Amino acid sequence: MLEATKNPQSAQEPSADAVPINPALAVEARIARIAVTVFPLLVLIAGVAGYLFPGALKPLSPSVPYLLGTIMFCMGLTLTPPDFASVAKRPWAVVLGIVAHYLIMPGAGWLIAGALNLAPELAVGLILVGCAPSGTASNVMAFLAKGDVALSVAVASVSTLIAPVVTPLLVLFLAGSYLQIDAGGMVLDIVKTVLLPVIAGLLARFFLKKLVARVLPALPWASAVVISLIVAIVVAGSAGKIAAAGGIVFLAVVLHNGFGLGLGYLAGKLGRLDDKARRALAFEVGMQNSGLAATLATAHFSPLTALPSAVFSVWHNVSGAIVAAWLARRPLRDA
Repeated sequence: MLEATKNPQSAQEPSADAVPINPALAVEARIARIAVTVFPLLVLIAGVAGYLFPGALKPLSPSVPYLLGTIMFCMGLTLTPPDFASVAKRPWAVVLGIVAHYLIMPGAGWLIAGALNLAPELAVGLILVGCAPSGTASNVMAFLAKGDVALSVAVASVSTLIAPVVTPLLVLFLAGSYLQIDAGGMVLDIVKTVLLPVIAGLLARFFLKKLVARVLPALPWASAVVISLIVAIVVAGSAGKIAAAGGIVFLAVVLHNGFGLGLGYLAGKLGRLDDKARRALAFEVGMQNSGLAATLATAHFSPLTALPSAVFSVWHNVSGAIVAAWLARRPLRDA
């Protein structure tokens, strides 16, 4: 997924009470549409490569945490103070998005795993995807859907920053009956592969402004290539079992993502948010940091446990792009 493609927005129409605009948005907006179109194809090609050439890619599995760290560093590079200012400006909307994300997706993953009677490794993998923070490609989808990009960025950022605490606790609570869960180890892994790289990116953005400004246009593509490599490695690790489990995993992922998109929009409606905010929450709830889920699954369980994350990486970008295109053609209800 464009797991580190942050903030594609400058085409958003300004309003009297608009939040400050992240300068990275104008740069990334120009390439966001191309990246979102091409990226699912890159991930799909990577998945096929992992399935066909597992011997060449499986030995690279120890590099997955470092690859994810690279993606999260890129995410940190795109964050600016205005992104966090939007949290203070509209705390209710951000809190609603965070609560909806960490209730709907973990709960849906647990329910679907039980309803489909998934094998323990696959059930834990699906639940783990649901407990991950928001996928940052959700910001691109919110932009394309004419949603509230500032809210999307705020929810994605906060959900990522609190993931070291929330994700392991949710996995322990929901998946502990399937497999032994090392929650403490997960906390440490998320801090090392997510939190510290994001903070490093923020610091680099602050101290190396001119250099970062030069590399911003390349960040979406760098993220696309890296996450595609992660998918290829993860698929290679479970290539021998994909033929048997691939169909049921795909069904589970489609249902999981669909519930997230639909219930995310409904949460915004129940919270009395405007239509732009509802569109943003649909993607913030329905799209996950599947790269993190794959990393944790590989490190703490087995390659098969990472299979739902790999499938989710492909599918939620395809479904997100389709839903975003459909919403973009529908007038904003509040307008």
